[in-house]
Amino acid sequence: MAHKAGFVNIVGNPNVGKSTLMNLLVGERISIATFKAQTTRHRIMGILNTEDMQICFSDTPGVLKPNYKLQESMLNFSESALQDADVLLYVTDMVETPDKNAEFLEKVSRMDVPVLLLINKIDVSNQQELTAKVEAWHEVLPKAEIIPISALCKFNVDAVLGRIKELLPDSPPYFGKDQWTDKPARFFVTEIIREKILLYYDKEIPYSVEVVVERFKEEAKSIHINVVIYVERDSQKGILIGHRGVALKKVSTEARKSLEKFFGKSIYLETFVKVDKDWRSSERALKSFGYNMD
Repeated sequence: MAHKAGFVNIVGNPNVGKSTLMNLLVGERISIATFKAQTTRHRIMGILNTEDMQICFSDTPGVLKPNYKLQESMLNFSESALQDADVLLYVTDMVETPDKNAEFLEKVSRMDVPVLLLINKIDVSNQQELTAKVEAWHEVLPKAEIIPISALCKFNVDAVLGRIKELLPDSPPYFGKDQWTDKPARFFVTEIIREKILLYYDKEIPYSVEVVVERFKEEAKSIHINVVIYVERDSQKGILIGHRGVALKKVSTEARKSLEKFFGKSIYLETFVKVDKDWRSSERALKSFGYNMD
């Protein structure tokens, strides 16, 4: 039996459900998915392996017009996904209109690889609205295959996976069959802590935060982790820590629980907060945090 393998890249605007879909397709909780936009900042790979197939999924940041250098890096990750895809999943939903980010859509329309346009969140709509939405998207991306889904209700996700399998090229695997992501363990520590901050703080705080792992010492039954949370202002540091450290303790406790579930080991987590002024607009800081500024 021939072996199939390929890169299936997921793109779309912020908050349409890309990370939720990615986690369902891969069967692992790889991308953080919250109700807030701009949750995903990096391009994150999740690898689905079977005996005769390897699907390398990539989740990408939501497409947006950059207002500062961090968002420039996020757009670079999204646009890079158009260059190396064997199959492209363009995710939209029942709320947004096809004229949003027309420049990016124009690039999608010129692609030679199969494009599956997934209209998510159909559970909050009706058949008449869905029919109108399908027709509108067909005008914009006539070559795309349109599939209505609900990632939240897991509706039609298996159908998407089945179609991807049909479209994949014959190829040997690109990665070892026991590998499920291209990211190191430290990356998932930062993502889980950032997820808790997104959930527990309002307004600008979550978007002004970057998490760096300074120590990751793994033993047979435990992992000792030291983390620095960077913010842009002294005032943000005060909010993040909270009165008598209560807010930061809550985040650390919830993060530790999630990390223990993720790694299957006891976690000893220490968190510190530091100020790096305007890091989101600093090329030096962004490169040191692992963002692509090319």
